[in-house]
Amino acid sequence: MYILKKYRKFLVVFTVVSFIILMLFYNALLPVEKLPVYQPAMVNFELVDSTIQHQKKFHRIADFSLTNQNGNTITQNDFGGKIYVADFFFTTCPSICITMTDNLLKVQEKIKNNPNVMLLSHSVTPEIDSVTQLKKYAVEKGVIDQKWHLVTGDKKVIYELARKSYLAVKEDWDGGDFDMIHTENFILIDPQRRVRGFYDGTDSEEIKRLLEELEILIQEYFPS
Repeated sequence: MYILKKYRKFLVVFTVVSFIILMLFYNALLPVEKLPVYQPAMVNFELVDSTIQHQKKFHRIADFSLTNQNGNTITQNDFGGKIYVADFFFTTCPSICITMTDNLLKVQEKIKNNPNVMLLSHSVTPEIDSVTQLKKYAVEKGVIDQKWHLVTGDKKVIYELARKSYLAVKEDWDGGDFDMIHTENFILIDPQRRVRGFYDGTDSEEIKRLLEELEILIQEYFPS
């Protein structure tokens, strides 16, 4: 009993330190959760341009130059080293765009203080969505200019970005050249310009999943 009393403090400290070391080893050995890197061959062929439908590696978002709601030129460099969520919409859409925008506003609220995450919405009717129209829409919805770019530009450029880069828009066979049917998809892009996730922008459970997987991606590139 005397020996136990004499070394009690040592035993307590030894036990605590041993426990901490074991926990550190346990956490170090746990596999780090990572999101998949999507390639064109992994995505519904209806959303992918026929020229890349069978591509299985090295897919990246192409360079682009578009105009945002403030009349500023926006390129891939504005998203350099950042994570972002992209989608396709149009300001006069009477159906799913309303819910999609409301849900992106929820995402905006979550990321507004994180300098490493942004939002990018492309108009699929650029002939209607002028800078003035986009600005009016942005003000009405509460878009934060520094976090969320609503962009317009040449229709062919947006069409090719949608189907060759973001893998997210259906071709409108009944329309004219480069006509698009946008989907409800939100697309998660990493700082290496790779597609890391697709989410139904009209589904609250999918928005929850997006936010959870966004955190995984943040930890991958910007660990705290």
